[in-house]
Amino acid sequence: MKKNVIGCLILSFFIFSKAPVKAQQQRDPAIEGKVEALLKQLSLEEKITMLHGNSSFTSGGVPRLGIPELVTSDGPHGVRPEHGRDWVLDNKGNDSSTYLPVGLNLASTWNPELGYKFGAVLGSEAKWRGKDVILGPGINILRTPLNGRNFEYMSEDPYLISKMVVGYIKGVQDQGVSACIKHYLANNQEIRRDGINVEMSERALREIYLPGFKAAVVEGGVNTLMGAYNRFRGEFCTYNDYLINKILKGEWGFQGLVMSDWGAIHSTKEALMGGADLEMGTDIGTPAKTFDQFYMAAPALQMVKSGQVSESVIDDKVRRILRVMFKTNMINAKRSPGAHATSDHAAVAKRVAEESIIILKNKNNVLPLSKTGVKTIAVIGANANRKNSMGGGSSQVRPRYEVTPLEGIRACVGNTAGIKFAQGYAITRKAKADEKLIAEAVDAAKNAEVAVVFGGWTHGYNYSIWNDNAFDAEGVDKPDMNMPFGQDELISAVIDANPNTIVVLFGGGPLDITKWEGKAKAILQVGYPGQEGGNAITEVLFGDINPSGKLTFSWPKKLEDSPAHKLGEYPGDSINVHYKDDIFVGYRYFDTYKVKPQFAFGHGLSYTKFDYKGLKVSKSGSTVRASFTITNSGQRAGAEVVEAYVKDPKSAVKRPEKELKAFEKVFLNPGESRELTLTFDENAFMFYDEKAGQWKMELGKFEILVGAASDNIKLKKSVRL
Repeated sequence: MKKNVIGCLILSFFIFSKAPVKAQQQRDPAIEGKVEALLKQLSLEEKITMLHGNSSFTSGGVPRLGIPELVTSDGPHGVRPEHGRDWVLDNKGNDSSTYLPVGLNLASTWNPELGYKFGAVLGSEAKWRGKDVILGPGINILRTPLNGRNFEYMSEDPYLISKMVVGYIKGVQDQGVSACIKHYLANNQEIRRDGINVEMSERALREIYLPGFKAAVVEGGVNTLMGAYNRFRGEFCTYNDYLINKILKGEWGFQGLVMSDWGAIHSTKEALMGGADLEMGTDIGTPAKTFDQFYMAAPALQMVKSGQVSESVIDDKVRRILRVMFKTNMINAKRSPGAHATSDHAAVAKRVAEESIIILKNKNNVLPLSKTGVKTIAVIGANANRKNSMGGGSSQVRPRYEVTPLEGIRACVGNTAGIKFAQGYAITRKAKADEKLIAEAVDAAKNAEVAVVFGGWTHGYNYSIWNDNAFDAEGVDKPDMNMPFGQDELISAVIDANPNTIVVLFGGGPLDITKWEGKAKAILQVGYPGQEGGNAITEVLFGDINPSGKLTFSWPKKLEDSPAHKLGEYPGDSINVHYKDDIFVGYRYFDTYKVKPQFAFGHGLSYTKFDYKGLKVSKSGSTVRASFTITNSGQRAGAEVVEAYVKDPKSAVKRPEKELKAFEKVFLNPGESRELTLTFDENAFMFYDEKAGQWKMELGKFEILVGAASDNIKLKKSVRL
């Protein structure tokens, strides 16, 4: 008798109802006392000064009381180049930073421990550079392959995001600098981002789009949060009463400050009452505008003086700002100095890059290449010698160095192999196949034992986010999933000239590779792997590193297979975009609706083999434990990401075929075995009941599915709850 929907009485008998989790951020009594003491000394005018920008990246301070400006900086994978108090790059100082792999790469490691190390590098370097808040991580759901900012984000899956984001935040904040989780909420497209209104179901909100932010607040203890540009159910996200006051500050008890994205506030009273605490960037594009003219500056002061807004509303915002300042030793305290572009930081960047590289295909084990056995290599493609650090928009980083793949390969093989480089394509947004460049590439491929084509997406350069070659960039979405610059023609011609062709794809998401995928021997996805990316890619190609990266998104064969485009709306009608794909984002759609992707969520190959056996499931109340043995049965040391999904075979509501609810990355030597135990609490079995307005778990049978990808399940066991 499981989940029988005949009659409300029967249904309620077989369902446990659960109220929303009450876990909240906690206050430090010692800090609260300091905050209140300082708040009492502030005049109303001084309080207002703290609520808005005072330059391009600082908010106002109160010198007479020792309250400094709050200094912010992008970005999620490195401290951005210095600006003056305006928007002009200041190139006189030493502003080099470690260029870490982007957020998509970090998540592709499926290694939460690296999330902490990644965040610690950011926090240390931000502190060295005099920053108080690093504007990251970005964790918006990868809803459409076209989002120009997908490279900054992490995954289509809220559980994976939740596990990766907590370490990142703690790594930053343990350095005495605040992380800033962004962009809250549903900033899933760049086109029309400054006002498009997102409409989605409450179930989609709770199951897909909120969990990562909740984990950042409740588990990660994040100090600051940035609101998104777009609207949600008719109200701007940065001062959306439901999202900010009721959920973030109410349900989750968020104690920190909510800042706007730059220029994301459009009114005064709505912003003050809707939960925004700090307005930034409203002067973008209007240099003559004074900071007193911010919405939360002189207009806010006037509203309080006229009685339209209570001073207590202002006090709450100032408390939050002061709380963050005291937590990070900004007032009457000393910070440790931090560190800047060190070898240890470079080592973290390299480790993340190594673990993030994904082998999508390796036919006949053409990889790894032999350093001594291969005598001639054709390196083809503009991405082979292109640097990416200063691309992408606000997340640009200026490192001391960036190793390109061509440099990495040359350093690796030295004089043992001849290398011939051919550009293959020109990088401009409107570029088509260049017959001359293709002919040069074909000639190089014909005369080599192996051809390696470096292609995929590219960043736009400079902060000008609308420049000619901006594909993976802030402020713009991709026009389609087609390979740019005539790469289909190039890759097909190179493969025809040399069957031993390996294709390496850069970029923040999938491309349509159907024109040549069947002919390619090997395909790698490398994202944007940071300053050590060329070395990491080379190590994977030549087997010094056994690849262990896994896809954090489903790779559709063509754009129309993506659920946002098949079921939902994109990019909307210029006013609204309806998320009719609902909870069926990514693999939840592909698996449930039996649509075969090009590569499945969680997919990633290794140079060794892993065997799974002996799944045993036990339970204690509503907690389930799944134990099994994994063995490295191959000849190389390597790491496997073990993924565990929960399936509800029969439910009162439509549920996905399966959902990721546990994972672990395990490192094993050849022949080594390890018993793993994965734990699932009651949340792993719940869905959000919109009618009841709460989470529910139905009694009955569930399946625990353990495997190497969403389409590669190795073990399965049922459990009855």
